[in-house]
Amino acid sequence: MKASVVSAVGGGFAVQELQLAQPQGREVLVEVKASGLCHSDLTLANAGLVYAPPAVLGHEVAGVVIAVGEAVSDCRIGDHVVACLIQFCGHCVPCLSGHTHACLNPDATLRAPGEPARLQTAQGSSVNQGFGLGGFAAQVLAHENQVIVIPKALPFEEAALLGCGVLTGAGAVLNTAKVEHGQSVVVIGAGGVGLSAIAGAVLAGASRIIAVDVAEAKLQRACLLGATDTVDSSQHDPVLAVKALLPGGADYVFDFVGVRAVVEQGLQMLGKGGGLYLVGIGDGSTTVDLRTFDLMLNHNRIEAVYMGSSNAKRDIPFYAEMALAGRFNLAALVSRRIALSQIDEGYLALKDGATARVVITDFEH
Repeated sequence: MKASVVSAVGGGFAVQELQLAQPQGREVLVEVKASGLCHSDLTLANAGLVYAPPAVLGHEVAGVVIAVGEAVSDCRIGDHVVACLIQFCGHCVPCLSGHTHACLNPDATLRAPGEPARLQTAQGSSVNQGFGLGGFAAQVLAHENQVIVIPKALPFEEAALLGCGVLTGAGAVLNTAKVEHGQSVVVIGAGGVGLSAIAGAVLAGASRIIAVDVAEAKLQRACLLGATDTVDSSQHDPVLAVKALLPGGADYVFDFVGVRAVVEQGLQMLGKGGGLYLVGIGDGSTTVDLRTFDLMLNHNRIEAVYMGSSNAKRDIPFYAEMALAGRFNLAALVSRRIALSQIDEGYLALKDGATARVVITDFEH
C-alpha cells in the first residue's frame, strides 16, 4: 500500500510502500478516495509532536469500506464513509452524555499493547498512525467509532472535509456557542475552518455574518459560504469596521487566527452579553491580558473550542445532508486537488490567500 510517510522531524512527506494489517474486532478497512490537508498535520510533522517518525499523518478522510472486523456493526462493505480524528470509547461519562469529543479513554480505539501494529514498513517495523487513522495513504484501518457512513451521492473530495475542518468550524457555531436565530456573528480568519463557521452561522439563522481577513480572495469566498458583510483588516481597523456594521457590538466572535492582537480585537468587538470563542491556536504560545471587571460589566464570556464540541456520528451525517440539500456549500471549500506525492506542494499552496482547502484525490502517482 502506498502512503506518505514522515520519516524525520521537519523532513517533509514522502511516498513509501507500507504493509497494512487486516481488520480485526471492531476495525474497518477503508479504500481512501480523498484526504484533506489540515495545518495541524504539518505542525505535528515539523515539530515531532505526539507521533514520532516514522508516522503517517492525515485525518480528513473519505472513502469506501472494503473489509470489516468480525465485531463491526456500524458499517458494511461498500458503504461510503468519512473517517474522523475524534477517538472515543463510547463508555465513559462524557461519551454517554453525547460529548464524545471529550472522551476520557480515546486509546480504546487503538490496538492493545502487544498486538501487531496496524501499519508496518516492508521490513516489519511499526509505523505510527496519526489520530488512529493515518489518512495520507491509499487505505486506512480504523476503529468503527471513527468511521461514519455518509450518503453515496456526496462527492468524496467534499466529504473528506467533514472529518475535521467542517466539524470544527460549523461545530464551534452550532454546538459550542449554540448561536440562535437572529443573532450576529463575526468570523475572524476566513480559511477553510473559518469558512465552515460561516456556513454553520447560516444554518443557525444568524442575521448578520461578518467575515474578517487580510486576503481579498478569502473574503470573496466567504460570501459564497454566506457572509453578509466582509472586512479587509489589512485596509481597515477591524474593530471600528465591525462596530460600524454592528453599533451595539457582536453577539458572537469566533477567532480562527489565535494571535494576541486578534484575541484582543475580538474582545473589543463584543456587544453586551457577547461571547468570544477561541478556535485558532497560532503557534500555541499566545497569551493575553484580561480585565475581568470589564468582562463582568459587559456580561462577556470567553471559551476555547475543541473540534467544535462535535459528536461525529451525529454531526457528519447532518452536514452531509445539508450539503446535498444545497444548504452547505462544501464545493466552494475545495480549492485544489493533488496526488499523494504532492503533499509538500499542497501545504505551500495553502499559504496562498486564494486557497481554502487542498485535497488529495490521486493515490496512484
